Amino acid sequence: MDRRPWHAVYPQEVPPALDYPSVPLTSLLTESAEKFPNRTALTFFGKKTTYRKLLLDSYRFANALIRLGVRRGDRVALLLPNVPQYVVAYYGTLFAGAVVVQLNPIHVERELLRHVTDSRADTLVCLDLLYARVRNIREKAGLKRIVVTGIRDELPAVKSWLYPLVQKRKGQPPAYDPEKEQLFVMHRLLRAASPEPPPRHSFDPAEEIAVLQYTGGTTGIPKGVMLTHANLTANVRQCAAWLYRSEEGKEIVLTAVPLFHVYGMTVCMNFGLSFGANLVLVPRFEINELLRTIHRYRPTIFPGAPTMYIAINHHPLAAVKYRLTSIRCCISGSAPLPLDVQQKFESLTGGRLVEGYGLSECSPVTHANPIWEKRKTGSIGLPWPDTDCRIVDPDTGQALSPGEIGELLIRGPQVMKGYWNKPEETERALADGWLKTGDMAYMDEEGFYYIVDRKKDMIIAGGFNVFPREVEEVLFEHPAVREAAVVGVPDEYRGETVKAFVVREPGSSVTEAELDAFCREKLAAYKVPRLYEFRDTLPKSMIGKVIRRELREERRDE
Repeated sequence: MDRRPWHAVYPQEVPPALDYPSVPLTSLLTESAEKFPNRTALTFFGKKTTYRKLLLDSYRFANALIRLGVRRGDRVALLLPNVPQYVVAYYGTLFAGAVVVQLNPIHVERELLRHVTDSRADTLVCLDLLYARVRNIREKAGLKRIVVTGIRDELPAVKSWLYPLVQKRKGQPPAYDPEKEQLFVMHRLLRAASPEPPPRHSFDPAEEIAVLQYTGGTTGIPKGVMLTHANLTANVRQCAAWLYRSEEGKEIVLTAVPLFHVYGMTVCMNFGLSFGANLVLVPRFEINELLRTIHRYRPTIFPGAPTMYIAINHHPLAAVKYRLTSIRCCISGSAPLPLDVQQKFESLTGGRLVEGYGLSECSPVTHANPIWEKRKTGSIGLPWPDTDCRIVDPDTGQALSPGEIGELLIRGPQVMKGYWNKPEETERALADGWLKTGDMAYMDEEGFYYIVDRKKDMIIAGGFNVFPREVEEVLFEHPAVREAAVVGVPDEYRGETVKAFVVREPGSSVTEAELDAFCREKLAAYKVPRLYEFRDTLPKSMIGKVIRRELREERRDE
């Protein structure tokens, strides 16, 4: 059998191999600013930033960092939502020769401290509303420089004037005192800094780290994934090849996926900027605001997560009040995309919504269904150009045949350099360039891949292997189920048994007995949930992925 059967199914427009110039990641911005200087790069609540201004502000921030003492290879942590300052700080850090450390704004102090100390970042850029948490870890973390910025700084004039009144009504206390607390204010730094290009460093993009992306930490301590300039530029070029109908200088990217998440960073920001797109920044996912944003700005590309598309599908006014037909293509990531969600969203918008796959260690995208050609329900799609994959027995490493379930291994130009300061972890994850994903999967005869589940999430019930995703997909088929998550819980007789957490559709009163009967028609008896718990919501990450770990931990704490 052909080692890469997926090439035969590729759309005609997508080559199996691409050219990857040896350039820094910052070239994405500099090239687009040269081609489209007056085109809008960022839109934020009505305020627009051109490519020329974005580039000059990034230069200014780089020069400010250098003046403050940041040197090549230093780590600069970003604690920011989707605001224009995030993009300026990200590219400014890279222009300064430093490494971006991505931090999650919803993390508590303990988590922030762990990531800052592990990365040895001594400079941090944060939103003023988040500074209280930073203040409490500043000394322990060894932070030398803290740069603060506010949403008000990037609002249009009228909204900027109203913002303090709104915050006062909400009872928000003053976030910080720059002089007293020895902080640097971002907009002051930019005003005082030179807009000239900072000194250039000569380096090998395949070796130079651009970003430390901390993994979600589903088990154990999160690790810093070292993504090089070459890793990230390669994934952008692969993305551009897959979205081959995209037009330079004409696209509008709805940027609702958090930019601190590797998916938003690559598929929204870096890809969008490389194409001269207008990034419409959404700092927080709220369905009514999202629909108003789509209606007003008419985005053409909408990377997202299933929960975002589900929210749109279920909004009572989505089809009658809002114009959604500008959306041409969407790649869904982070969680399985149910068929009914895909079909309803496509009927609402007229665009195409396909499932993809990736992980932090791969910058992140490795697979996606063809957007405008043949696709398969339940599949994560085909490997992207220059991406090799194979399925192996997780115990022996023996390669498996199509249809056989094993661990998914990936090799390609987007695969990480390794884990930050963790050589043993790196050695366990990478062998001869092949990344062990920890995901159980299979490939069909045509080269489409299917994720069965995380190896670590697999439930062993009475000696049988149960994959939560398979059970969840059956539950999703029931018309009364809006969301579902399945975990293994201790059982004296079976070792583990299957428990389902279910969010009902509004107005539904489906019972445990009804779901049990439904599952028994579609699943082997050992896979059918023995326990059900009905919830109003499920715990999710900021990108909308259900966090099974929290559901398991709740059970242990009982």
